[in-house]
Amino acid sequence: MNYDWDFSGVWAHRDMLLAGFVGTMKIAAVAIALGVVFGVVLAALRLSGRAWLARPALWIIEFYRNTPPLVHFFWAFYALPVLIGVSLDPYAAAVIALSTQSGAFFAEVFRGGLVSIERGQWEAARAIGMRSHQALRRVVLPQALARMLPPFIERSFELIKTTALASTLAYSDLLYQAMQVNSITFRPLEVYTVVAAIFFLALFSLSLLARMAEHRLAISTRAAGH
Repeated sequence: MNYDWDFSGVWAHRDMLLAGFVGTMKIAAVAIALGVVFGVVLAALRLSGRAWLARPALWIIEFYRNTPPLVHFFWAFYALPVLIGVSLDPYAAAVIALSTQSGAFFAEVFRGGLVSIERGQWEAARAIGMRSHQALRRVVLPQALARMLPPFIERSFELIKTTALASTLAYSDLLYQAMQVNSITFRPLEVYTVVAAIFFLALFSLSLLARMAEHRLAISTRAAGH
């Protein structure tokens, strides 16, 4: 097939794509931050040892892990305002959908990292006179963080890619702006190729930074162990 590539139309509307990329990063950053808070709370409830706290937390986690993200977007935008009596704009609804869903996944990352540390680490810390909070902060948490970081980063990347669903709510993210550019230029192949390239470059750059962070954390953890 002979196809004449022409990116001039895309370049002419690069300001729209840039605005969409900023919108994508803004929603992703806020959703990750809120998701971490929500995940820490859920993980703490699951590790509390009290069934009346652990079971509801488990149900929340399983609900979000076994339902489609798009349903969460529609529920937050169309259904939640009916319950709370307040209209939500696309940005707020997308943040709620992404942060709650990611929080459920982050909770399992945090819980798994903590329970993966051998019980002997706690006992050794107490044997040298550390209290529980000191053992957690000085001995257990540094080791757990090294194990949490890879799955946490992977889940964060998945969240960034899931932000594309915000376009279904007419939020001006990268994909939504790309659709507007396509409606002007009628060059879908060029427009969505550029969108794919932007996502790839952004996530690939972040993955390189993440690998550097993992490497440094592994070095500091080994140094602390010695």
